[in-house]
Amino acid sequence: MPEPSGTDDEILAVFREPRFRRYLASRFFAGTAMMLLRTAVSWHVYDLTQSPFQLGMIGLTQFLPVLPLSLFAGAVADVVDRRRLLLIAQLVPLLCSLSLCLATLSGSIRLPGLYAAIALAAIASVFESPARASILPQLVPRALFPRAVTVSSTAVWLAFATGPMLMGFTAAKGGIASVYALHALLIAGSLASLLALPPLGAATSARVSWAAIREGLLFVWHSPVVLGCMTLDMFAVILGGATALLPIYARDILAVGELGYGVLSASLELGALAMSAALIFLPGFRRTGRALLVAVAVYGLATIVFGLSRYFPLSVLAYMVAGMADAVSVVLRGTAIQLSTPDALRGRVSSVNFIFIGASNQLGAAESGFLAAATSATFAVVSGGVGCLLVVALVAWRMPALRSHRTGDA
Repeated sequence: MPEPSGTDDEILAVFREPRFRRYLASRFFAGTAMMLLRTAVSWHVYDLTQSPFQLGMIGLTQFLPVLPLSLFAGAVADVVDRRRLLLIAQLVPLLCSLSLCLATLSGSIRLPGLYAAIALAAIASVFESPARASILPQLVPRALFPRAVTVSSTAVWLAFATGPMLMGFTAAKGGIASVYALHALLIAGSLASLLALPPLGAATSARVSWAAIREGLLFVWHSPVVLGCMTLDMFAVILGGATALLPIYARDILAVGELGYGVLSASLELGALAMSAALIFLPGFRRTGRALLVAVAVYGLATIVFGLSRYFPLSVLAYMVAGMADAVSVVLRGTAIQLSTPDALRGRVSSVNFIFIGASNQLGAAESGFLAAATSATFAVVSGGVGCLLVVALVAWRMPALRSHRTGDA
């Protein structure tokens, strides 16, 4: 297959791949469903309790399955048909949302049931994430992979923006039970798209073992660029995330209700979507390491502005800027990590990456919820943005290989 000559040719070539189109549809449905469920559960828990501490508990409940299962899940993703693994993993949140819908309609919904559902969905996500991340290089030629990552990231951000807005509108018009029903329909769409993909086979004939898991860990440890990308993302998001506290900002600080909560939750993803769409048509970054550090610093600054704002349009704008910076970071990290990793190790390396990402998102939610309960939501968000800036400075100083990394470097 001849190498595409330019950006437009690359985009067209990516979309000519039928397997990639099916993958993209599945990812869009699954991403929309995930954000729909995440925002719905956060709003539901805060509506029942009015407790920042309980919002932090959501993050902790989602985090607990990550560490013991992620490395094993990545090893599984390397030795089984990744498509089949995705199909099985997505059945779990489907059953969870149906259970939440029925419990809410019957009036029997309680906090333990909500926590059990999100814990089970988190366990399924542990297996889904490395499988989904490691499938993409099997679907497109290597020359098209960076562009495929950008297109895929754009679809994900569109899904992440669509989910919260659908949640806000649906909850305001039909109640929270209808949101859970909509989640089940979206998962069904993702499953249908996956079924249209052919079986992909295993990347390696090796068995799941501690030696195989250790091989993935050693690869990450000895790859300064991969390790640097994961480290930067983990600590920046642990400190700089405000997502867990959005119900407090929407309900108590900005007083904008369910619809405003949906818009506020979607604004991060809308900014990311706009930037991802722009990145499709812009030339790639050559000094990827420096661009990554700048993007994370902008994310931290935007988080500080969001935390201090008491004006809804400014809050939306600040969160959109944070999303734009995050989109640049996601594309740069995804390309660097996947292209630096052999196919036989991609599941295991993706699982390590998922630990960093999953741990950062969920521990960040727990940290901000617990800190807000002890101090205030504003202090938790603003101090997190400052911490994010300090992480950027520390990584830039201690990891020169990442700082100087360029596109095409091994």
